[in-house]
Order: sequence, then structure tokens, then C-alpha cells
Amino acid sequence: GSDFSEKNILELENITKAIVKSNLEIAKYIKNSLKEDDFTYTKQIGYGGDNSLKIDIFFEDIFIKNLKYFGNIFSEECGFIDNKKDITFIIDPLDGSNNFLSNIPYFGTSVAVKKNGEIIAGFVANMANKTLVYRILDDEVKYFCLENRKEIQKIEHNISKVAVFERGYKYPNICKNIDDKNIKFRVLGATALSLANARDFLFVIFKGDLREFDLEAGLFISKDLYIKKEEDIIFVTKYKEQFSIFKEIIKDF
Repeated sequence: GSDFSEKNILELENITKAIVKSNLEIAKYIKNSLKEDDFTYTKQIGYGGDNSLKIDIFFEDIFIKNLKYFGNIFSEECGFIDNKKDITFIIDPLDGSNNFLSNIPYFGTSVAVKKNGEIIAGFVANMANKTLVYRILDDEVKYFCLENRKEIQKIEHNISKVAVFERGYKYPNICKNIDDKNIKFRVLGATALSLANARDFLFVIFKGDLREFDLEAGLFISKDLYIKKEEDIIFVTKYKEQFSIFKEIIKDF
């Protein structure tokens, strides 16, 4: 990462501003302008294979408008838009859309920045509590409050009581293995948010189809933690001793 020229650093600063701007626009829309019609499904089948909600496409368009000047777009709804750049933005414009639809306050946006095949930055916003967590190159993880438009200090506490198992409802055997160890866990329903904030939890497991939109930004933000990535499973923890129980948890798979 150290071979970044001043020109590249400036470009990354401008990209950061554009991503923050996009998230601010989305937060403002959610606060002031949501309407019934936003929650209808369109005829469009997104690149991810699901019918797109109008709101998904609307949020995606905000990111495209602000980021197309800097790079190509690879997003869950529209697929790949080639702007002939060496940077590509991997975007999930609404992570946890079912939570959003159901008024469960755990949903947001996810943007990974990829240059020459390598992720160089990740930005994940929790739109329910208006907090953006991000990491650029080898910098520390930073937090930005979208409400007050300023950097915030987050208190790092060392006692995590709860693990997160995204898509856990599909894997009752693994759930039982976790429960047998007397570990409390939650299925929160927004993978990018859970991975990006993995340092708050005992561990995070995601099992299923490993799609870039769900994973890349969150994994980059948590890259200093212990990460195990297999064919269809990801395990992230800040505790080295938790890492050893991973094999026992998924032993029947």
C-alpha cells in the first residue's frame, strides 16, 4: 500500500468524500422522503438474482451518480458498469433490505474500492444509527457520524457477549453446535454490517454464497482480525482462542 503517490492519495480523499456524500443523501432521503411506493418490487431482476426493490435502485443510482467519475461500478442491482477506469466500486446499496422493510433497525450500505484487482478501502454505513465505519489502505478503522457530519471515537470494549451467525436459520446443526458451547448468538440479517463491526462481537460467521457485494467492504474493514475463509463460509473474530473452536462448530459440514 505504501507505493501510493500523492495523486492517488488525493484521489482516495475525493472518493471518500463522494462515498460520504452518497451516504448523507441516502440518510436524508430515509429521514424525510420515504414513500409507500419505494417498497414495491420492480420488474427488474438484479444482478444478484432477486427482484429489485425501487428503493434499492434509487440508492444505487445515488452511488452511481457520485462515483462514476472515479471508477467502474459493480453493484448488486445493475451488475457491472464499465467506465474504463482502473478503480471499481463494489456496491450493496441496501444491505439488510428485509430488515429495512420490516422496520428492524439494522440495515445500511456497503462500498468496497478495488484497484488493480486488490481491495484498497471499505465503507459500511449503518443507516439505522447513522454511523459509517471505514478503512482506507493500512489506516486504522474510522467512524463517522452521518447525523453530525463528523468523525467519532468509538469505545473499544474487550468483553463481547454475543456472536453473530448470518444466514444461521438455514443451518440448524451449526446453530446447535454453537448453542452446545453455551454461546449466545444472533442472526442479524445484514452481512456487510456484521462483518464490518466484527470487533464488537465474539465472532461473526457467514455461511452461504460468498458474493462480493456482501463481503468485500466488511472484510477489508476487519482485516486486522482473525479471518477464516473457506468455499462457502467465513469466520471472523478478534479473539485468537475463538478461532480454535471454528472447526468444532462446523464439524458436521
